[in-house]
Amino acid sequence: MKKIAFFDAKPYDKIYFDKMSEDYNFELKYIESKLNEHSAVMADGCDGVIAFVNDSADEKTIHRLHSMGINVLAMRSAGYNNVDFKSAFGKIHVLRVPAYSPFAVAEHAAALLLTLNRKIHRSYNRTREHNFSLSGLIGFDLHGKTVGVVGTGKIGSVFINICRGFGMKIIAYDTFPTPGSGIEYVPLDELFSRSDIISLHCPLTKDTWHLIDKRALSLMKDGVYIINTSRGALIDANSLIDAIKEHKIGAVGLDVYEEETEIFFEDFSDEVLEDDTLARLLTMPNVIVTGHQAFLTGEALNNIARTTLDNLKAYFDGAELTNEICYRCMKFGTCKQAHHERCF
Repeated sequence: MKKIAFFDAKPYDKIYFDKMSEDYNFELKYIESKLNEHSAVMADGCDGVIAFVNDSADEKTIHRLHSMGINVLAMRSAGYNNVDFKSAFGKIHVLRVPAYSPFAVAEHAAALLLTLNRKIHRSYNRTREHNFSLSGLIGFDLHGKTVGVVGTGKIGSVFINICRGFGMKIIAYDTFPTPGSGIEYVPLDELFSRSDIISLHCPLTKDTWHLIDKRALSLMKDGVYIINTSRGALIDANSLIDAIKEHKIGAVGLDVYEEETEIFFEDFSDEVLEDDTLARLLTMPNVIVTGHQAFLTGEALNNIARTTLDNLKAYFDGAELTNEICYRCMKFGTCKQAHHERCF
């Protein structure tokens, strides 16, 4: 039986992984701490590691794991910008869950949009205090509005279909447009200037870091709505706050935040929030922040557990690793995977 160190374990993770792990002959060692260079020692004696999107798999962490004889890291997420692939190459195989439920994330993006537009969060708080006034709760019809979708992969495509159901006009930007999709692709600056609503569904790379910054915000319509369920660092938070204060932005829905690593997924309800930028965002009535919960549906959690365990089984069985990501893949775009081999 293979023993796997499971970092940043939450109660909802255990529900879905426990009911499947015996089928794979794995013993899961649940560790509440996030993976980093210091906590990595808790994986000593294990055969592999399962980590999440806010764990740190930097150079020192990779070295520590490898020195303990661990050669496989299974990310139970689609995102992997927290992994130092250059350090991992040749030492630790990195696997991920490329898709668990595009519907979950896309539907959450739509929920943020609807809540912000119709002021559901504000009316909920009012009625609990027996205040049934409608002042300040005016929204707008989504029908006929233009939504700009950045990234038209699986999640972005589902979000587009949802928006089509509302009768919205769709424009999109993607470095790899989907042929035959019927989507109107436009340059990024044009998307910024034409959109009433902008929703981000792209990965975080060196090219998309602070995709929405002061310059991008200056191109947008007054009163634009911005939704981000992808990666926090796609948006320069300080420039965003300035634009909100200047009434350039109508509303913002964030499920992610650039400095979320030590905050999201944890309970700080009895403490003073030390992140001043996030604290300012949380005070604004036209901003909704959710704690990276867009993926959190039963279907998604089930798929995450199944794919993560399948990835580990394939590794230990010596099978092809279809969900492996490596330094060569990222730097050159091709590697041994193209020949149905492991990356190293």
